[in-house]
Amino acid sequence: MLKIYADPITVNCRKVLAGLDLIGEPYELVHVDYFTGQQKEPAYMALNPNASVPAMVDGDFVLWESNAILQYAADKRGNDAVYPRDLQTRADVNRWLLWESSSWFPSCYVFLVENCVKPLLGGSADASVLQAQEAQFHKLASILDARLAGRDWVAGAGPTIADIALAAPMHLHGWQQLPLAQHQNLVRWMTRSVEQLPCWKKTTVYQGFTTTPPAA
Repeated sequence: MLKIYADPITVNCRKVLAGLDLIGEPYELVHVDYFTGQQKEPAYMALNPNASVPAMVDGDFVLWESNAILQYAADKRGNDAVYPRDLQTRADVNRWLLWESSSWFPSCYVFLVENCVKPLLGGSADASVLQAQEAQFHKLASILDARLAGRDWVAGAGPTIADIALAAPMHLHGWQQLPLAQHQNLVRWMTRSVEQLPCWKKTTVYQGFTTTPPAA
């Protein structure tokens, strides 16, 4: 069984946990507390020298990078529905995985830090930082919005690991205050497709970075 070292509240950890559930690959979760800095401790850094979560251990094989973990797990499970083997479809999924890590995540992360992390730690959002990122966010969101025109999923007729990867950076979109109003295909996909998946509901993170539902 895969052993996943992760903190379920973080973007890339939620991505992996939701993705593994979508894939149908069982795993053992080893909690690494992100906010107390356990990912920087020597024992963990022996697994992931980047001092970031998550990391995966499968026997003697150690793997980090969340999207690589999803690719590995899908192939290990043999789930061709969520990570198709058709050459062009797989290349399309891989394209979105690479774009997410290189472009989409960094842009969404600015809003996460400014509007979620800083206030939680007693600070406040820097309006100039948010303003400086806005044009880049809209450029990227427009690319994804155009892709989702007339589509329920990013690649193929059903959900793939590309959908999970792309949704993860915006998983707290309300609290992040992502400027989504002009990107209605993106909003529809997130709220009516991704957020209705059982694997997504099972890994919900609530405002305040908690996996515990707020009291009614």
